[in-house]
Amino acid sequence: MPKILLLILIGIVIYYFIKWSKSSNGNNQTKQKEYTSGNGGKGSSYGKWVGGGLGWAFGGPLGAILGFVFGKMYDDMSKGTYEYGRHPGSDFTLSLVVLTAAVMKADGKVLRSELDYVKKFFYANFGNEAPKLIKLLGEVLKQDIDIKQISVQIGSHLDNASKLQLLHYLFGIAAADGKVDKVENEKIREIANYMGIPPADFKSIEAMFYKDTEAAYSILQISPDATDAEVKNAYREMAKKYHPDRVANLGEEVRKAAEQKFQKVNEAYETIKKERGMK
Repeated sequence: MPKILLLILIGIVIYYFIKWSKSSNGNNQTKQKEYTSGNGGKGSSYGKWVGGGLGWAFGGPLGAILGFVFGKMYDDMSKGTYEYGRHPGSDFTLSLVVLTAAVMKADGKVLRSELDYVKKFFYANFGNEAPKLIKLLGEVLKQDIDIKQISVQIGSHLDNASKLQLLHYLFGIAAADGKVDKVENEKIREIANYMGIPPADFKSIEAMFYKDTEAAYSILQISPDATDAEVKNAYREMAKKYHPDRVANLGEEVRKAAEQKFQKVNEAYETIKKERGMK
C-alpha cells in the first residue's frame, strides 16, 4: 500500500509542477503578487504547514498519512525547497497535528470537548493559520496512524525541548474533558517512549495535570524527602529545562504556548515552599 501511495504522490507532484511551470510563463510576477498578497509572503494555503511534509512523504511513514493533501500544495510547489529537519517551526506543527489526531482517537471516539480545546489552542497560538490546521486535523483523523513509526520519526528530528512541548500539549488535549483518561494516558506514554523522552521527563509533564503536593514534587523530579536545598536546586534545573526560550526556534507562537508549562514549574515550587514553610 505505501508503494502505491508513493506513486500517487509522485504523480501528483509531477502533474502540479508541470501545470505550475506552464502557467508561470508570462505571468510570473502576477503569481508572485497573488502568493504574497495579504500575508507577508508566508503562503496562501497549506504550503506553510502541509507543504512541509514533502521531506517526510518521500522519507518516512507520514507520507502515507499526508498523501491526501498533496493535491492542495500548489502554493508551495513553486518553491520546491522544503526538506524535513530544516524548518523547525513547520516540522513541529506538522508533528503536533498528527500526534493530536492519534491521542484524540486513542479511546475510540473524538469528543467535542477535545475538538474545542484544539480549536482554542490553534487560534490562540497560530492565529490566522488556525483554520488550515483545524481542517488538516480533520483529514488526518480519518487516517490510520502507525504510532510507533511516526513517533520514532518525530523523535529523531526534534530536540528534547521540542518533544517535551509536544508532550505537554498532548496531555492538555487528554485533560480537555476534565480528566486524563487511562487509555489516553497510555497512548501518550507510548508516544513519549517511541520519541525517546526519558521516563522522568514524562512523569514531570504528566504531573502538571494533577493538583496535589505529590504532583508538585514530580514536576520538579524530586522525592518528598528531598532537602530544602535540593528542592531549590531542582527548581532552578527544571526552570532551565522548561524555559520558553528553549523552544524559541520553533517560532513565537510555540514559545508563547511554552509559557504555560514554565508556569507549572513555578507553581509546583510555590506549593512545596508553602507546605514546608520555606522562604
